[in-house]
Amino acid sequence: MIRIAYGLYAWTLFALLGAAVVPVLLLTPTLQRRRALVRGLGRWVLRGVGMRVRVHGLPLLETPSVVVANHASYLDGIVLQAVLPPSFSFVIKREMASVPLAGTLLRRIGAEFVERQDRRRGARDARRLLRKAARGQALVFFPEGTFSATVGLLRFHIGAFAAATRAELPVVPIAIRGTRYCMPPQRPWPRPGRIEVEVLAAIPGRAAGRGYDAEHAASLRDSARDALLRALGEPDLAAADADAQRA
Repeated sequence: MIRIAYGLYAWTLFALLGAAVVPVLLLTPTLQRRRALVRGLGRWVLRGVGMRVRVHGLPLLETPSVVVANHASYLDGIVLQAVLPPSFSFVIKREMASVPLAGTLLRRIGAEFVERQDRRRGARDARRLLRKAARGQALVFFPEGTFSATVGLLRFHIGAFAAATRAELPVVPIAIRGTRYCMPPQRPWPRPGRIEVEVLAAIPGRAAGRGYDAEHAASLRDSARDALLRALGEPDLAAADADAQRA
């Protein structure tokens, strides 16, 4: 009963904040101000629902860079928006653009939407991201693309690492812990708890001055994923899936 009461309180606070912030964002003139506003509100609402966020290694964060983080909960984007500098753009699946309130909020803070179902539109979105990365735009990806009810790290898509390689930007892995506990996948009720965000050492994106190099992009992906697996101490779901397919 206590958990249901807390969950109702948390969802009510999230909904009221979302409804209140969108009109403010529509009237706020610059992207940096809108991002700073959402950053502050994100910190406030997480504290308000008893989710204590601790950040480690923030001085390691290079800007511009391509941030890649593990994805375990709907909270992950809110948490990173609350702790990262307002210079970062989040790369998000295009389906979110049509979600009421959330779609408007994401557009107003400069989110980059990418198509996952239509290959032609997906390729066009990828080219747009590559151009922005080449101009030095700092980007945040969840390279798993989704999250699972099973604890562990899914396989990584190559897009973030292709962008980093082409733009010669460093890749910064960020490990997020605790969001799965606070808002478990496939369960309706959030709960209070501690969330930790750990910024890991940057991985150089330059491919020895050769421009885009597919092998280097794949190496970046594997290095970032290995670093996150070590930091999280969670199972490698991609390896487990590959083993199951071979069996």
